[in-house]
Amino acid sequence: MNQFLIFILLTLLKIAVVTVVFLTAVAYTVLLERKLVGRIQNRWGPSRVGPFGLMQPLADGLKLFLKEDLMPSAVERPLFILAPIIALGCALTSIAVMPYGRDIRWHGVDMFQIANINVGLLVILGVTSIGVYGIALSGWSSNNKYSLLGSLRSTAQMISYELALGLSVIGVVLRTGSLNLRDIVNLQATHGVLSWNAFGGVQIVAFFIYLTAAFAETNRTPFDLPEAESELTAGYHTEYSSMKFAMFFMAEYANMINVGAVATLLFLGGWSSPFGHLFPDFGGPIVHALLPVFWFVAKIFCFLFLYVWVRGTLPRFRYDQLMGFGWKFLLPLAIANVVVTGLVLAVHG
Repeated sequence: MNQFLIFILLTLLKIAVVTVVFLTAVAYTVLLERKLVGRIQNRWGPSRVGPFGLMQPLADGLKLFLKEDLMPSAVERPLFILAPIIALGCALTSIAVMPYGRDIRWHGVDMFQIANINVGLLVILGVTSIGVYGIALSGWSSNNKYSLLGSLRSTAQMISYELALGLSVIGVVLRTGSLNLRDIVNLQATHGVLSWNAFGGVQIVAFFIYLTAAFAETNRTPFDLPEAESELTAGYHTEYSSMKFAMFFMAEYANMINVGAVATLLFLGGWSSPFGHLFPDFGGPIVHALLPVFWFVAKIFCFLFLYVWVRGTLPRFRYDQLMGFGWKFLLPLAIANVVVTGLVLAVHG
C-alpha cells in the first residue's frame, strides 16, 4: 500500500509540473511569436511590460481573465460553452503520452513521461483529431455566418490534411516496428543526426509532408483560412470573448508545441543528442537526467521558430489552392512514401 501511495503521489506531481510548464510554454510561445514577427517587420514587438517585455503574457492573461464574458442571446449555450473546453482539453491531453527525457525511474515511476503506453502515437493522433469537434461546434453554436464559415473551412481543412499527416508517420512506424514513442526515439539515439528518421532513416520526404500537414492542422499561415481576418472577421471564434476566447487561443499555441514535440520524437531523435555517442556523458546524475530534456526543448524551439518565420514570410493560400494542394499533391506523395519505404524495408529486411 505504501508503494502504491508513492506511485500516486509521484504521478500527480508529474502531472502538475508538466501542466504548469506546458501552460507557461504556451504563454511564452505567444511572446516569442510577437517578438520574432516584430523583428521580421523591423519593429520591437512587446517591450513595455517587465524587462524586455517578459511580463507581457501575464498582462495579456490577466486582461482576458478580467474582461466581461459576453454571451450572445441567439447562441446554443451548452455547445457554445463546451466547444473551447474540447479544443483546449484535447490540446493539453496529448502531452500525457509524450516522453521528454530518458527512462529514469524512481520508486518504479518513470520520471520523464506521464503515461508510457504501447500505442502512444495512435493516442496522439486520435486525441488531436477529436479537437476538430471543438472548432466545428463553436462555429455552429455561435449562430453567426462568419463563425459557421470559419468552422466549416477548418473542419474540411483538418480532415483533408490529417490523411497526409497520418500517412507520413507510417514510414517511421514501419522502420521502428512499434507505436511506442520511446521505442521510436531509442532507435534514433545511436549515431546522432545520422540515426534520425529524417536523415539516416531516409524519411526526409515524410518529414516535410508532416511539416506541411502540421501547419495546416494548426490553422497557421499560409493555411490560416479558418481565421482569415480579411474575409471572416475572426473565423470560428468571432463571438467568443474573455476566457473562452483565451482557451481557443491557448489551444492553438498548445497544438503548435504538440506537433513540434511529435515531429521531434518521430523524425529528429527526440531527447537524444545530435552528436550521438561521439561525446561521453559528463557531469553527475542530475546532468545525465536533465541534458536530454534540454535537447528535446531545443528541438521544439527550433520548430516553433520555423512556425513564426513562415508566418512572417508567406502569404495566405486561396481556399481552392489549399484543398488542391492537400488532395492532389500531399496525399499521393504520402502514399508513394509509404510504398517506397515498404519496398526498401522488404528488400533489406
